[in-house]
Amino acid sequence: MKRNRNLILLMLASEFIFLLPFVMARIFRPTFLKVFQLTNFELGSAFSIYGVVAMISYFVGGPIADRYSPRKLIAASLLLTAAGGLIMKSIPSIHTLTMLYAFWGISTILLFWAASVKAIRMNGGSKQQGMSFGLVDAGRGFIAAALASVSVLLFEAFLPVDVEVASLHQLEEALGTIILCFSGLIVFIGLLIWFILHDTESEERESPLLSWTGVRSVIKNPMVWLQSIIVLCSYVGYKCTDDFSLYASEVLGYNDVEAAHVGTVSFWVRPLAALAAGFLGDRKHHSLIIRLCFLVVLIGSLGMASGMLQPGMVTLSILTIAFTSAGIYGLRGLYFALFQEASLPLIVTGSAVGVVSLIGYTPDVFMGPLMGYLLDSSPGVQGHQHVFAVLAFFCIPGYLATQRFSQLSKRPSQ
Repeated sequence: MKRNRNLILLMLASEFIFLLPFVMARIFRPTFLKVFQLTNFELGSAFSIYGVVAMISYFVGGPIADRYSPRKLIAASLLLTAAGGLIMKSIPSIHTLTMLYAFWGISTILLFWAASVKAIRMNGGSKQQGMSFGLVDAGRGFIAAALASVSVLLFEAFLPVDVEVASLHQLEEALGTIILCFSGLIVFIGLLIWFILHDTESEERESPLLSWTGVRSVIKNPMVWLQSIIVLCSYVGYKCTDDFSLYASEVLGYNDVEAAHVGTVSFWVRPLAALAAGFLGDRKHHSLIIRLCFLVVLIGSLGMASGMLQPGMVTLSILTIAFTSAGIYGLRGLYFALFQEASLPLIVTGSAVGVVSLIGYTPDVFMGPLMGYLLDSSPGVQGHQHVFAVLAFFCIPGYLATQRFSQLSKRPSQ
């Protein structure tokens, strides 16, 4: 019972922490650009600043997670992140918005990320790593999909007129109300974590001193480096999901609300894909299912890069987005379960998460500006084709790294 309660809380926390930095722009990207008066490149640059700060936070946060209580770390992270929503609500300048994303790079990663991954791994035991990570990501996906659908409906309700004739001020007011709702949800889950989450480690083990022994041990493990490449290539796919709603608007000809609804298709695929990947990963090899997911993403991204989708091809467009999303979220549901396949000691999990994340989440640094540049320099269909061609390219080293990881994991211990 306690394990299930912890899993639900971790699902909620792991999704709510990213509502303001990323989910807002993913669901409402066309509106977001208008309200904040941004180009794709400027928004991508703000994401990039987040990524640079997050890189440092991933690395430092690993040893912190191996030392301190996940309950305290996660709760503090959520409350700090929610505070940033008050600044976002004011619709600040690009300079202030960029500084806000830098702050979120600390609040959502330094105290949160490694602590949450370690807590999930401990919750799964030795035989249910795939299901533990898969269930959390599936739960996150369901929560994200529900929030996405509800927030689009609320956005429509908050607008006094049809979205196509709404003024910039009316769009600002509606989007600002959504931001406040998201901030309130983050505060709520932060309080739940503080008062309800069962500590997975004894409070007596906490110490103000940090040890880098775990970091030194994991960087000598070749499987950790391969896992870093796998996460990096997988995360490129996740960053590309930010383009789905804009793709629907600029390529398929939908208005802002219709495009937001198309963007939510990806959200609804996520829980099913993550759960299926976790289930299959525990019964086969996690690395085998990851290779299959890379093939799925490769096929889907090549389809969108080829330009075969045209306005009016509603069914094929939605199926292609859903198919590609299934591969992307299958990868997300499994890539940290590889720690168990690599036989990595639990005691250095936080340090390993820090090292893998430092490399694996570098798309937070380069994908935002790259996508923005591709979309702005080749407006319309061609820019989106270039974005999905980049995704197809990254599937290849991801597949090869997973294949090598699988070979090493099957070697007998020396």
